[in-house]
Amino acid sequence: MYANIMVPLDGSQLSERILPYVRCLARALKVAVELVQIVDPEVVTVFSDPQHGHYFDVVGSTMRYNSMNYLERVAGSFPDPSTVICTAEIGNPAEVIAERAAAHPGTLIAMSTHGRSGLQRWFLGSVADKVLHICTNHLLLVRTAGKVPANEQAGLKTVIVPLDGSPLAELALPYVTAMAKEIDLEVVLVRAYFIATEAYTGEGYMPDIEGLLESLKEEAKNYLEKKVQQMSGDGVKNVSYVLAEGEAAGKIINLARETPDNLVAMCTHGRSGVGRWVLGSVTDRVVRHSGDPVLVIRAEPGGRPPDDREKSRLPSSGGW
Repeated sequence: MYANIMVPLDGSQLSERILPYVRCLARALKVAVELVQIVDPEVVTVFSDPQHGHYFDVVGSTMRYNSMNYLERVAGSFPDPSTVICTAEIGNPAEVIAERAAAHPGTLIAMSTHGRSGLQRWFLGSVADKVLHICTNHLLLVRTAGKVPANEQAGLKTVIVPLDGSPLAELALPYVTAMAKEIDLEVVLVRAYFIATEAYTGEGYMPDIEGLLESLKEEAKNYLEKKVQQMSGDGVKNVSYVLAEGEAAGKIINLARETPDNLVAMCTHGRSGVGRWVLGSVTDRVVRHSGDPVLVIRAEPGGRPPDDREKSRLPSSGGW
């Protein structure tokens, strides 16, 4: 389903918190890993001093050399370092990451939501946030709470898939199906329903809230049962659903916290009734507040995992 995994690192232990999940997916999906460190030109400029022979090109080359040494040490922590590629560049971190990944559509970008290295600081709202908004590739993001030590391999047992009833949100399902079959994951579909009663304030009319909630619940239940049946028919061994009354982001985050060794997989947006999921809303809040890794799948029409013929045209696990 993915040809390779790109892992941006900034040299900090915080940014390395993504590595346990990368090891897990790389091994299960049998794909190559590229460790990347991008040095911002502004940082090179800070340490450049032409009057004392510290020219930009020389300083930049030294920083790239140091970055490669660091990345190669990290590569040595993987079970098979020969499948790990190391790349160090000078450039705008978010732009370089997005451009390199866009050149290879089968690339999954995996990164922590923040880290810190000298004068540079990566956090959601900076590099990770920019990548999240500008790239066209799927992203695996994890907050740096550090549930699994950076030098170990995470174990994934469950993938939680939020759905809102829209075709856009359902574009996550083919990827989840492929991943669940490859890694033998349990799939839990979740749909939250609620009525914003404040929308009726001052209208002089209050509908039958209990009746509407019951109707929404029944519709959501039928929808989820249909999707469970569909995924079972597609070969997913263990699939179930959770129906929750309340605000979507909070319910998703709480369910993830209660489910050990899980991954949340969701599209960047979708639509359901008067509510709408957009980056900056439900997906954004889950990424920001979930202590579990979140796989962000681009909600593009026709999005799906590559078929066997397409896979044969993707870069091999030996490199790009």
